Amino acid sequence: MRRLNVRLVLRTFPLVAYAAIVAWIVIRLHGVPASREVLVIVVLVGLLAASATSVSRLRRLITGVAVDWFPFVAMLALYDLVRGYADGLWLPTHALPQIRVDRALGFGAVPTVWLQHRLWHGGGHLRWYDYVTWLTYVSYFFVPTIVLAILWWQSRDEFRRLATMVVALAFAGCATYVLFPAVPPWMAGQEGLIPPVHHVIAVVSAHTPVISFKPLWKRGTLYANNVAAIPSLHAAFTMLIALYLAGKRRSPLRHLLWLYPLAMAFALVYSAEHYVTDILIGWLYAFAVYAIGTNPRFALMLGQLGRSLGSTGLLPQRGDVPSIEGSSVTRATR
Repeated sequence: MRRLNVRLVLRTFPLVAYAAIVAWIVIRLHGVPASREVLVIVVLVGLLAASATSVSRLRRLITGVAVDWFPFVAMLALYDLVRGYADGLWLPTHALPQIRVDRALGFGAVPTVWLQHRLWHGGGHLRWYDYVTWLTYVSYFFVPTIVLAILWWQSRDEFRRLATMVVALAFAGCATYVLFPAVPPWMAGQEGLIPPVHHVIAVVSAHTPVISFKPLWKRGTLYANNVAAIPSLHAAFTMLIALYLAGKRRSPLRHLLWLYPLAMAFALVYSAEHYVTDILIGWLYAFAVYAIGTNPRFALMLGQLGRSLGSTGLLPQRGDVPSIEGSSVTRATR
């Protein structure tokens, strides 16, 4: 009985410590962190807490983080930096082409203007769907990282495959931002190019201070880019996640995954973050990246890379992946 209590304490303490760290971060940032750098730290510390009861699991975790997560995070940090510089200073910004296309798609009306005219009642009279729109929009900052963390725990091969697609999609979008800086609807409304529209996400965020986009430590580089509208990576990433997860499931319920990119599309158009044009182009990017990423040749290349790293002892071999099920530390065979 005493031995059982000791084991329980050893299993519980890392999780309690992790909860305390997360609470400290939330208090320090005055909200749930949505900054990628903070979110990745939170996720990795969570994986560390879940692995702390096994020396073998911990050793595999540390090497896996170095080989899998560090390159992924480094590439996205580079993307953030380049995206911040692709702000229309090099090439002129574009606003009219996407407005014309959206008017054609909306049979003469810009969909954002049409939706806000019927649904928006001002910052002092927010409706339930305004909060749902905001929640859908901010989910973009959490869902990809959480999905990747789950995949990493279950299968590092699957993690590497999706992580590579995410990085490729990010840089494809970034290249387009450099070559074709595009004005979003809320900015076009301010410049008088379309009827006035409201920046819904900014308004709702002021009423819901539960999400923080601040970094954990101050930094001097700003990564914001107001003219990074085409393609919409909010739309692209949510579609990529839906495509990837739906492709791995055989249950009829997998079709519910398509509700996520559709809900994101509505949120982006209604909130004046993106035109329908931006979203359709983002979906095309996602389909293209997914088609390339699921190509057998691409899978073979990643498999060869994984075997090469595995032969050096840096990656876990089959049969070495820890299971989190059950009360004892076990090995899950695949």
